[in-house]
Amino acid sequence: MNDNLYPELSELGKHEAQLVLNKFKEELLSITEDSLRDIYCDVVVHIESDSWTNYKNVLMDGLSNLHRDCKYDNHDYKKIRQAIFEEHKEELIKDLNKDLLKTIEELKETLKFERSLKRY
Repeated sequence: MNDNLYPELSELGKHEAQLVLNKFKEELLSITEDSLRDIYCDVVVHIESDSWTNYKNVLMDGLSNLHRDCKYDNHDYKKIRQAIFEEHKEELIKDLNKDLLKTIEELKETLKFERSLKRY
């Protein structure tokens, strides 16, 4: 094999090459640390909160939809609703009654408004 094709670096050349590699390594580490810091501080928080929000929405949808039949999650919403009802029956009935009274008042107002339109 011809040594002229693959010459050896002089000691000075090896030293300079090592300096270039060390500088590259420092710059790469700095860029990597900055990028990871940005991702950790600016992005992960949103991913985590977005994922948690999506999960809460799935749970709320499952808990509020009595006819939910979702194959994609493994929560037994009927069982969960039953347990919540048994544990908080009196509070839930009071809340439902308040909701019904509010609905009745809203319907009365709507009926009153509709009747007033018919007069004219």
